Amino acid sequence: MMGDFREDIKRACEVMQKGGIILYPTDTIWGIGCDATNEEAVKRVYEIKKRADSKAMLVLVDSPVKVDFYVKDVPAVAWDLIDFTTKPLTIIYDGARNLAPNLLAEDGSVGIRVTAEEFSKQLCFRFRKAIVSTSANVSGQPSPGCFAEVSDEIKQAVDYIVEYRQEETARPKPSSIIKLGKGGEVKIIRE
Repeated sequence: MMGDFREDIKRACEVMQKGGIILYPTDTIWGIGCDATNEEAVKRVYEIKKRADSKAMLVLVDSPVKVDFYVKDVPAVAWDLIDFTTKPLTIIYDGARNLAPNLLAEDGSVGIRVTAEEFSKQLCFRFRKAIVSTSANVSGQPSPGCFAEVSDEIKQAVDYIVEYRQEETARPKPSSIIKLGKGGEVKIIRE
């Protein structure tokens, strides 16, 4: 399994370490990614997407343990949600930390998803930091369901395009989104 994409992962990590932007497959759709702790890189992603940076972007991590590093107080219910989910689930947490400030929503929250998909999981594991994941489209345009639907404009704007899974045509669904408030309230944003 690892053989196919080891080189891809190495190169993607090198690009992100230098503040570069990648185009990569995730547990949902193809995403634009960068080092989630690098403010300049995050700014470039907003520019590529032509979207206001008052809109937050989510990040991927490879294990629930990492969530603790990026969120001050993880509500207990989050661990249950992560444990029991059978499909991609993005959880929006209050009190984000250790991330680029321009990545966060105005209220200081951040969306984090623990990915189980093999490529993005390995990528996060090897990079050892959270990775931005935002749909690979210009703001307002439809999100690409598969690599073939990613526009040339996006492909030309990034620094590295992952080769793995480019030929797939399946159209994965976007993740569910749940917002966790103070005091443990759970709000479903997208089923």
